Amino acid sequence: MAKSAVRVPFEADPEVPGLIVKFGDYPLHHGGVGAIRSLGRLGVPMYAITEDRCTPAAASRYLSRAFTWRTTGAEEPERLVEGLLRVGHRIGRPTVLVPTDEEAAVLIAENQEALAHRFLFPRVDPGLPRRLASKQQLHELCAEHGIASPAAAFPQSYGDIEAFAERARFPVVAKNREAFLRRSQPAVNGTTRISTPEGLLGLARGWGEHPGVILQEYLPREDAEDWIVHAYFDRDSTPLAMFTGVKVRSWPPHAGMTANACVVDNPELADLAARFIKQIGFAGIVDLDLRFDRRDGRYKLLDFNPRMGAQFRLFENESGIDVVRAMHLDLTGRTVPEGEQRAGHRYIVENIDLPALLAYRRSGYTTPHAPARPSGTELAWLAGDDPLPFLTMLARFVRPGAKHLYQLWRTNRRGSGTGSGS
Repeated sequence: MAKSAVRVPFEADPEVPGLIVKFGDYPLHHGGVGAIRSLGRLGVPMYAITEDRCTPAAASRYLSRAFTWRTTGAEEPERLVEGLLRVGHRIGRPTVLVPTDEEAAVLIAENQEALAHRFLFPRVDPGLPRRLASKQQLHELCAEHGIASPAAAFPQSYGDIEAFAERARFPVVAKNREAFLRRSQPAVNGTTRISTPEGLLGLARGWGEHPGVILQEYLPREDAEDWIVHAYFDRDSTPLAMFTGVKVRSWPPHAGMTANACVVDNPELADLAARFIKQIGFAGIVDLDLRFDRRDGRYKLLDFNPRMGAQFRLFENESGIDVVRAMHLDLTGRTVPEGEQRAGHRYIVENIDLPALLAYRRSGYTTPHAPARPSGTELAWLAGDDPLPFLTMLARFVRPGAKHLYQLWRTNRRGSGTGSGS
């Protein structure tokens, strides 16, 4: 099947392929599919590391080849570097790396010299991505640079958790503390809202002798609004593409992956993010989650993902630039065209937005800044020029996907004690 081109006021380098890099078993990843389509539509040859040959990413018409490599994210770094170099050798030419998870971003940063002769990627302080991906070290960086973040505790034992439960104001939020440990020794299945001390102590009994969690202040949804920032920064930490938007719904509700979001101009938030990233000297793609606390009028940084976010295709400017295109253009020595973001655009992840919609209707939560009528909609899975990833997602999602959603919901219910997780 012929591959259609996208009319944009720039040309990407078709001699430099892209490689989607992911470590861990999560075959239903719409962000990887989005990146394959985004660069593939420009004529860039795309490759991907996949769990098997029947993933949605592997089914994309814009993928030149899938490299089957099932990883957990808990392997020794040397083994992962060797595997990446083997993939690079098989591609046979310099290739732009597009990491889709923290483990990949950290590994690339910490092994830049070993990977540089095969791959192109933003050069950064080797230790910085690991610090940003760590919930504890991110909290410390925020304090160092005057960036607001929720109050947090970092328990070292079950006794610390008992003491925290006695003094804390509930609900609280539990997250896995370190990027790599969430694969090998996860304490929670993602961000988990916990409503009572009893719920916390019940969950903590399964966290082992040294709980790898951060316990964070919960910002009440009636007093808060979730915002997201996606951007690409060059070697001088200058933003070449910067986007802001609001998260309308997530799954699990109020604590999980973005299910529905809208582009909303927010110059104050863009300036805050740009200043912070300039201060820490980061280069590359970022995906930031912040919560605006109406009680004190401050944006509080929840998560700093030093890589492409799964919902990055929400954001595109008038010149057709998203963060993945910006990175490819910059790393291949081409100019990144400027342009205003397409305000009012909406993004929907089909397989998780329906349960999220039902949960949000019950909770009565609204997002005041979301446009009443979107100017357009980008679907995570369904695309007229590339239908097979959507069909593959459906085939793989119906049974295990529904089970996964149920497990996430049950985890939040257990942590909620007698309260509601939604």
